[in-house]
Amino acid sequence: MESGRGGQYSDQNWLRSFMFTVFGTSVLAVSYFPLFYSHLGFSSTQIGMLYAVGPLISILSNLFWSMMSDRLGTVKRIMAILLAGQLVSSLLLSRSSSFSEVMLIISFFYFFYYPIFPLSDTMAIKIAERHKRSFISIRVFGSLGYSFFALTIGYVLRALTPSWSVTLCIIIIVTALLLSIGLKDVPRTPAPKRTKPANSVPKAKGGGITEILLQKEVLWFFACVFVLAIGHRMNEAFLTISLKEMQAGDEVIGWALLASALSEIPVFFALSKYGERFKELPLLAFAALMYGLRFLFMSLSNEPLTVVFIQALHSISFGIFYVTAVRYITRIIPDHLRATGMAIFTVVWSSASGLLSGTFGGMIYEDAGRVVFYITAALCSLLAFIGFLAKHLADIGGISLRPGGRNKRRDTDSVPLPEPAGQVPAAELAAPNEAAL
Repeated sequence: MESGRGGQYSDQNWLRSFMFTVFGTSVLAVSYFPLFYSHLGFSSTQIGMLYAVGPLISILSNLFWSMMSDRLGTVKRIMAILLAGQLVSSLLLSRSSSFSEVMLIISFFYFFYYPIFPLSDTMAIKIAERHKRSFISIRVFGSLGYSFFALTIGYVLRALTPSWSVTLCIIIIVTALLLSIGLKDVPRTPAPKRTKPANSVPKAKGGGITEILLQKEVLWFFACVFVLAIGHRMNEAFLTISLKEMQAGDEVIGWALLASALSEIPVFFALSKYGERFKELPLLAFAALMYGLRFLFMSLSNEPLTVVFIQALHSISFGIFYVTAVRYITRIIPDHLRATGMAIFTVVWSSASGLLSGTFGGMIYEDAGRVVFYITAALCSLLAFIGFLAKHLADIGGISLRPGGRNKRRDTDSVPLPEPAGQVPAAELAAPNEAAL
């Protein structure tokens, strides 16, 4: 390790700068590309299809690139390849105008776009473990970057028109590619030989995806995440379209995105410090309930300024959900499968749900209107709330969700699996350390 404080923590600082920058592409791809499509004259159904093709492509791309990362033992090089692919596809997209051309090129773009976020989270988790620091102290720079670019891009596009969205995306990608040069891979921990504790959850035999997905508790978790994600992605895809329908300017859209991004930061830190006092499933159920309330308010709102304030509910919906979900995943997935586990989570949270919400969400929005659209999203959140709560009640009541009914109490929320040698326990991973900030 390099001597001196600056050298010791240089890998953290490079990754923080990288995450700050790369989340700018997320602002554009998620929130401003729909305005770019609308500027080209595409309908709501076409915009929904363009949004949905990304999750469809990412189901393959997330798993492919994460398994390549696990197999080759490098995250840095894979992310450099992904950024290069984004750059090429963005250059092609800037010269396209027809729906068929945009559909083809944006599919290529999404193949390289989606995997970079779970991979950067994987690197952040590993670096946090290496320095015994908080994952949130690194990940929060993604939220800060999203906040900065959400507001800045809104004002820039107000002056230059949405046709400049792709050009801004190219500039951000080039910056992130240059920053990736300073990133450092963390040597991975070899697959540990574990002894099975008496109160541990039985592990499925097999490797990789099979080892992860054959745990029924994990499948239940991912099923609830999928239902919750449908509502989240519906709002994500059509928030800017909804605001435009309310005659909001691009700068108001920027403020709405800023409100959501900034509101999650204090929640991230609060849960880092106090989250271990609470079990994961009740927190996830509460987050799902807050999602439902948020979307219900959206269905009732007709003023852009009201939407800005509603977006602040992102703090107690996504903010609580994300930190708690990562904490849960860190408990049940070993280090040597971490990239694959995060990729599966991303496929469920972003890809599969985005495919459904983009395709059918666009149809609902165009045929039934914004009110029915957001009520549908609220109902999905309510269903996820019931799922998380039912699993928690089954755990504390000693009722197994597996065939066979009542079983010994297995509180998987509070009993972590044994950690590999040298790995920071999940409780320490979630605990902030101000020296790392």
